[in-house]
Amino acid sequence: MAGAASALFLLDIKGRVLVWRDYRGDVSAVQAERFFTKLIEKEGDPESQDPVVYDNGITYMFIQHNNVYLMTASRQNCNAASLLLFLHRVVDVFKHYFEELEEESLRDNFVVVYELLDEIMDFGYPQYTEAKILSEFIKTDAYRMEVAQRPPMAVTNAVSWRSEGIRYKKNEVFLDVVESVNILVNSNGQIIRSDVVGALKMRTYLRLFSLLLLFPALWAAKHLDFGSFSVFTIQMFMEHLPLGCNLKYTYAESSTLLIISQRSLLLLLCLIMLSVNLPFDFLIFIRIAINESGMPECKLGLNDRVLLEAQGRATKGKAIDLDDIKFHQCVRLARFENDRTISFIPPDGSFDLMTYRLSTQVKPLIWVEAQVERHSRSRIEIVKGKEPVQGAKVCYLHLPSTVMHGTATNVEIELPVPADATNPNVRTSMGSAAYAPEKDALIWKIKSFPGGKEYMLRAEFRLPSIQSDESAAERKAPVRVKFEIPYFTVSGIQVRYLKIIEKSGYQALPWVRYITMAGEYELRLM
Repeated sequence: MAGAASALFLLDIKGRVLVWRDYRGDVSAVQAERFFTKLIEKEGDPESQDPVVYDNGITYMFIQHNNVYLMTASRQNCNAASLLLFLHRVVDVFKHYFEELEEESLRDNFVVVYELLDEIMDFGYPQYTEAKILSEFIKTDAYRMEVAQRPPMAVTNAVSWRSEGIRYKKNEVFLDVVESVNILVNSNGQIIRSDVVGALKMRTYLRLFSLLLLFPALWAAKHLDFGSFSVFTIQMFMEHLPLGCNLKYTYAESSTLLIISQRSLLLLLCLIMLSVNLPFDFLIFIRIAINESGMPECKLGLNDRVLLEAQGRATKGKAIDLDDIKFHQCVRLARFENDRTISFIPPDGSFDLMTYRLSTQVKPLIWVEAQVERHSRSRIEIVKGKEPVQGAKVCYLHLPSTVMHGTATNVEIELPVPADATNPNVRTSMGSAAYAPEKDALIWKIKSFPGGKEYMLRAEFRLPSIQSDESAAERKAPVRVKFEIPYFTVSGIQVRYLKIIEKSGYQALPWVRYITMAGEYELRLM
């Protein structure tokens, strides 16, 4: 088993301790000062950028979020990746409670912070990191959990990531297959780095199993076991049934009960009849609305090559190889290892079901061909009665799309220009372009870019600064590209089926959407 963390520290931007929790008793608050001293030394070394600091037998692992450092200290040999992931989960939990994790939000919520630190880690081992489950028994804004007749559901439930008592008007599951393309191209047009990072993002809105029953009250009280239902509503009404007459409601009484016995129901019926002075020849009916706690199971099928080969089906180039697959904790890993079936009971709300990486060579979806013409910048000619003739820089961008099917949307090209550039003159064959002096860049925006098309941009800038021809080379910021392509994935991943299985057999609507977007998409000019 991997070692445990000894303590968790929350520090401000100057290294002062805001909150800390000692889990094993083998470190002290003084360690935070030593950590920050080592961190400053580490930041001075450009070759040392890893989020781990080692000093005097203690290993510190840290991340920074806004103006807060989150750091774990341990004297044992810990799994660094596991603890770093845990710190990111802690950030998500705090953001769920405070909207944004900052120094001020921590100072304003010390009580809640310490309650959370007690729940998310036990004796140095990560425990609950699902914000929705923690909110079941830790309330903000001075609210505390009401006294219940049983322990919190998140503690006793075998499926800790899904709480009970969830209700929605519709049963819907939304699955987004999102892929980010990372590409780095040098000035010679050679691809230095390319990969695809994908995620299956789900939003589930699955309500509980509901049923409406109508029974004669005395029969129901004798034969139904109400204790077997976790939540139900009882509505009683009395009806006089004279011969030849239709049903006529003469009395109604409603109550919501969590636990009721047959004897209690019989007594309640008798009291109602006596209180309204009704004869016993009235027929009493009971309407029971049952909301049983459901745990819907989902099954997902992808065109993963390993999956198809395990099933004995030919791939014929349609399947893909996925690397670095990571699943949400709700996925049954044992079943996936056996038959490559992705089976899970989903949490409520939004979560990442699976993340993956495609490390094969990726063809650029949008290619940028740049041509730059520089006029003399070594001198300024001053002619009497005329404007000074200044140096200039002319940029030509050729923008072809290699996506033959589909349309890219929200395309944005950021072209770096010298910091002293003035008087921009821009012409485009599509979209709009504007000079952004705060970014020292020209921003070219195209709302819709159909596949197989290509567009041009010509921009001219004045350069008033006087520099020698032997001056330092211009800034080497790359051209950055942003875009989104709906209904398309670079990897070709496909959702073959998404099944929702629930014992009551209610109808659920699954929705699947594909989208590809630019990640770190950069092309160097020089």
